Amino acid sequence: MSKVKNIGLAKEGEKEIRWARENMPILSTIRDEFKKEKPFEGLRIGVTLHLEKKTAVLLEALIAGGASVTASSCNPLTTDDKVAAALSEKMEIFAWAGESNNDYYWCMNKVIESRPDIVIDDGCDLILALHKRGKKVIGGCEETTTGVIRLKAMNGDGKLLFPVFAVNNAYSKYLFDNRFGTGQSTVDAVMRVTNKLIAGKTVVVVGYGWCGRGIANRMRGMGANVVVVETATASGERESGYHRALEALYDGYRVMGIGEASKIGDIFVTATGNKHAIGKNHFKHMKDKAILANAGHFNVEIDVPSLKGMSRRAEDVKDNLTLYEQKDGRKLYLLSEGRLVNLARPSGQGHPIEIMDGSFGLQALCVRHLAEHRNLKTGVYDVPKGIDDRVARLALESQGIRLEKQTKEQERYASSWDEGT
Repeated sequence: MSKVKNIGLAKEGEKEIRWARENMPILSTIRDEFKKEKPFEGLRIGVTLHLEKKTAVLLEALIAGGASVTASSCNPLTTDDKVAAALSEKMEIFAWAGESNNDYYWCMNKVIESRPDIVIDDGCDLILALHKRGKKVIGGCEETTTGVIRLKAMNGDGKLLFPVFAVNNAYSKYLFDNRFGTGQSTVDAVMRVTNKLIAGKTVVVVGYGWCGRGIANRMRGMGANVVVVETATASGERESGYHRALEALYDGYRVMGIGEASKIGDIFVTATGNKHAIGKNHFKHMKDKAILANAGHFNVEIDVPSLKGMSRRAEDVKDNLTLYEQKDGRKLYLLSEGRLVNLARPSGQGHPIEIMDGSFGLQALCVRHLAEHRNLKTGVYDVPKGIDDRVARLALESQGIRLEKQTKEQERYASSWDEGT
């Protein structure tokens, strides 16, 4: 099945999209501009994102700007078939819920075969596939921390073929989307899958980047006893594992290594962007009925192959909940196959609408910047400050908040070097 086309599903999907559209004032403003200016006239935009209602509003904005759009999902489990059916009446959609690994890459190849001029990616799979085929485009936009890490590695090795905006690194993206969006959507998904009480549980958050900070904060807000795990690493542009661990400690959490934390956790959530943050040696020490979830982009943070290999029995208890019974009788529960728990359907609903309104506003404006500046040199670019600031301003104004400008006196004082007390 190449596209989801079903009249009944499409009608239900349009209701979902309408709800998102009515609650995304930033994209509404941008869509009206695009409709008037047509910045994408004659351009084809290839998209690999989580195909659900908020993404649909972004794609509609691109079409309003004159683009032809072809899209697939960036994760086999995150497509909303209702939304995909509704979108397939307006653009080329290659995605459905529960894709196999082969399906996933087949759908992505359909996006590549559409010969996009500009691409929007989530995790860098689409951009990497374009590079493997030696295909250049005007430029691209990347949504995630994981994707930006991959892009910077490609650029450092001299392999990157075109300019890409690191949308994830916009201040209004990582500060709000990664922290508040991931925090709320992860807690929501864990509760939807398990229907268990968070209060009183020991929740181990592995990784204290912006996503981990948000998860820890929201879990504590639900009454959990939160433990933060970090690694002894000096890597990172601004902060090391030591800095993040110290921050977590001063934020009021217990901080320790995963070896120690594996013995006391009731719920484990990974958000590291790295491989095997929880592995075989940790599963051995976990409590009976411990719950494992991943909120990092790829399904490698929890070593699922090792978990399967050391289990005497596996059983799908319900949607997105798999039991792995250990040889000593302990039961460990894995959520959403170790994939993104906050987006894996049907339990994962993705980030709140208001959060994605801002993130997709950044995407839309960066795509327009690429369309209007077609001679950018190859490289990984930060989002232009004007775009970043504008999205934050629109978010405030949509809630009736308007900030006052500094006075001339304040501006002079802030820019001077010789005015003391």
